[in-house]
Amino acid sequence: MLLAGWAQAEPLRIATFNTELSRKGPGLLLRDILRGNDPAVGSVVKAIRSVAPDIIVLQGVDYDLENRALNALADQLAVAGLSYPHRFAAPPNAGLQSGADLDGDGKQGRAGDAQGYGRFFGQGAMAVLSRHPFAHDKLQDFSTLLWKDLPGTLYPMNDGKPFAGAKAFATQRLSSNSHWSMLVQTPRFGPVTLLTYHATPPVFDGPEDRNGRRNHDETAFWLHHLEGRIGTPPDGPFVLLGDANLDIDRSEGRADALQSLLTDPKLQDPLPDTPTVKWESTGPMRVDYILPSQDWQIIDAGLHWPAGENTSRHALIWVDLTRR
Repeated sequence: MLLAGWAQAEPLRIATFNTELSRKGPGLLLRDILRGNDPAVGSVVKAIRSVAPDIIVLQGVDYDLENRALNALADQLAVAGLSYPHRFAAPPNAGLQSGADLDGDGKQGRAGDAQGYGRFFGQGAMAVLSRHPFAHDKLQDFSTLLWKDLPGTLYPMNDGKPFAGAKAFATQRLSSNSHWSMLVQTPRFGPVTLLTYHATPPVFDGPEDRNGRRNHDETAFWLHHLEGRIGTPPDGPFVLLGDANLDIDRSEGRADALQSLLTDPKLQDPLPDTPTVKWESTGPMRVDYILPSQDWQIIDAGLHWPAGENTSRHALIWVDLTRR
């Protein structure tokens, strides 16, 4: 009975980590993982092994149709003593060519004309590793939602006409990568919903502020989802996490949506004012977030900075949770 009580009290550790493992071409990440001596891959494996989360959302992992790169990374973690039998990735918008001139440069078929920036399909995508099974029938993948269909969209307009023209307006999806609502079946706490995304950087555009507006709206999506205006909001405990690519105090982007999310009474912020990335051009900034719902009691939270050669500039951030 004492052992059973202890097992029930053991917290659930959830993490997010922008690994920055993306390569310059398809198949190269799988090649480098299989070689077994890539310093960046080794750094990621060591970081995850050091924190040992029950569930971790990854950004910056190139997608392939058979999830070979993700499975190879999970195999490396297993060799290091950390088993993740449940793995998830889905086709992203990154590198998915649109057939339109989305960035308005008068040309088509380039990285900026993909639904999400990418030199090839799946570059720098998202994935989830878990010790516990997914309820795949409960997955909500919002990656095909058109940007123009977001309530209150900030899609850039010029004199009342859509930036880059009507075809771009009718084609452009909201997600630069993906927006997922996923249910994980945990033995200690029952079903837990993960809400996760990786927003575009709010820079690298022109006076129309296309990327800044899109970054804002990718975060604003979750405000609409939690209010039931898009999709079915979580019924029970959930965690919203990922890379918002925005610091509300230091970024050039539009902070209104993220500020609203951070102060939403349905959510908690276990790591306020904590930098999560070290960019040489900007210095430390907070762009990665884990926001548990109020159903949870936060036991602990922290960051783990990867070490070694060619490491990610992002910290792996984690939180330990139990039910109130």
